Amino acid sequence: MRHSLPLLLLLVCASPLCAEPEDPHTEVRGVTISCQTWGWEWGSEAMPPALDRVKAVGGNWVAIHPYARIGQDGSVRARSPRPGEPAPAWLKRPIEWAHARGLKVLIKPHLAYWGSGFSWRGEIRFPEPKARARFFAEYGAWITRLAALSAGADAFCVGTELGGTAAAEAEWRALIAQVRQRFAGPLTYAANWDRYQRVGFWGALDVIGIQAYFPLVKHSRPPSDAELKQGWQRVLSEVRRYSQAQGKQVVFTELGYDCSPRAALEPWKPCRSRAERRQGAELQLRCLRVALNAIAAEERVVGLFLWKAFPGRTRGEDFPALLAPWSMSRHGDGD
Repeated sequence: MRHSLPLLLLLVCASPLCAEPEDPHTEVRGVTISCQTWGWEWGSEAMPPALDRVKAVGGNWVAIHPYARIGQDGSVRARSPRPGEPAPAWLKRPIEWAHARGLKVLIKPHLAYWGSGFSWRGEIRFPEPKARARFFAEYGAWITRLAALSAGADAFCVGTELGGTAAAEAEWRALIAQVRQRFAGPLTYAANWDRYQRVGFWGALDVIGIQAYFPLVKHSRPPSDAELKQGWQRVLSEVRRYSQAQGKQVVFTELGYDCSPRAALEPWKPCRSRAERRQGAELQLRCLRVALNAIAAEERVVGLFLWKAFPGRTRGEDFPALLAPWSMSRHGDGD
């Protein structure tokens, strides 16, 4: 992979940072370490082996995604950390463990929408002024608390897939300013693949974050590698133009393909059966290989976070394509 700037130095800067020696992480080769609960696993003894696995496949960044619950009334409730509490083990330990292994850490908060009446995060919106005001007050309090307690991390994401609220630009800019008072590192926001060009507050952030679940084809039959490459050429051409217009580099805050025969058409959609999973295994690997090679050649994209791996045993979830992803990028077919 070839990129000119690390995520750590993506400040629009005339600052002394620009004159310092280049950071060794000149690209972001990240993996999101997920969870099947509210996140206690990140502080458990299962986390160090997961970090070792990321290191072994060539990763240099990890992301974790703290959760809070969202309500239709705009309420935001987090199990941990509560106001006034110190940094919990599930937040403090993974940062320390990652740094001990030479890995950098992105904190990427997610809103848990299940049971809320919202079908996904992009549907979260509050037409009523009272609910909207409550959302930004309570979400802002949670995010700034997390930012303060994540001071040892290397980057922070102020929101994930909240396109339904993005029109409230003034509120988002005020929230970002509050986060900057508590977190010294670079900031991003994770926009869904089809909504990143509708975000009006990129200027307040250091890098454009995109959840890179782009459809690569328009049909459900097995695609050829040539079709996958053409799909990424189209995607990256649009991303490049937008990145240049905004004067910001891009990081793909999530990239992944389900083990499904429809992975190239609907990367986000889980397969329906074990038979589909068997059929989709080869396509999943091909999609990932082509994606990594295409992204490696795009100078406007500083890197990506693969979705996803887990600490310890899981119930029916894993990312088998994490076998050796960056070896494919470095020694693949040369794209």
